[in-house]
Amino acid sequence: MEKVTLSAWPTPMEAAPRLAAEIGLAPDDLWIKRDDLTGLGGGGNKVRKLEWLVADALRCGADTLVTTGGPQSNHARLTAAAGARAGLDVVLVMPASGRPDRPGGNLLLDAALAARIVWADAAGPAELTAHAETTCAALRDGGAVPYLVPFGGSSALGARGYREAGAEILAQQPGVRHVVTALGSGGTMAGLVAALGADRVLGVDVGALPDPATVAAAFASALTGQEVTADRLRLRGEQVGTAYGVLHEPVLEAITTVARAEGVVLDPVYTGRAAAGLVAAVRDGTIRPGERTVLLHTGGLPGLFGHAEAADRLGRMLLSGP
Repeated sequence: MEKVTLSAWPTPMEAAPRLAAEIGLAPDDLWIKRDDLTGLGGGGNKVRKLEWLVADALRCGADTLVTTGGPQSNHARLTAAAGARAGLDVVLVMPASGRPDRPGGNLLLDAALAARIVWADAAGPAELTAHAETTCAALRDGGAVPYLVPFGGSSALGARGYREAGAEILAQQPGVRHVVTALGSGGTMAGLVAALGADRVLGVDVGALPDPATVAAAFASALTGQEVTADRLRLRGEQVGTAYGVLHEPVLEAITTVARAEGVVLDPVYTGRAAAGLVAAVRDGTIRPGERTVLLHTGGLPGLFGHAEAADRLGRMLLSGP
């Protein structure tokens, strides 16, 4: 199956010498893979997955994309953008418990992209998926042809996008030893593992799933045709903090460190956690000076503006002055 093209590839690979020195690496050790610079709907890693998933939806004759996510879901926002590009309607199923009084961040872009939001009495990904399946049934009853895009765009099919990204990284940095990525719904890490091998990919758990390693390993196995077990994957779990989406102090420190060293802005849920995991890995010797390291920037900037706690903390920093 051919994918649809939703961005220009490859994305840039940028040196980060000031950040490297700040966290204890040699100046030429650290690079940032800028998958935040994909050219659709505000950018981010989900574009790579959606190229395959939207192609499958069109092959199936779908006229509507249905997916799930929280109110600040980057995946939901990019599904809405992909639908707009492909001429498909988009329905986003989100938990009613997270419905804000005043929308901001990703929700504003969802509105601009004309996505319809269904607020569901559901909590975790499994309950949201069940509600999305019910939504698909209702759409079919009304004469539509829905296509259910999996949570986070993560499936063996969607993960093909990050197998391609892994090949890009190898072409841009042939001597790469570590690729550090946020681990959410599992598809990004799975694709990287399929391309680079499990020993070169370090996933920093963000707390989106109770057992992300098992999910990522299953996707990687499907991609490679060989069994990849969860115990083979390199994971860090200390950056989850109290819960998914809740600001963790090392994450805020990582966001400000990266911004001040390189002028690159991260988000508090995914990329901030990946950067915090990178800092921790250098501190404990998991990543050492002299080892070529790539931090995957998966996007998420709109989510920073929709994260009330992060906005409050950064605002207080501004008002307190130097």
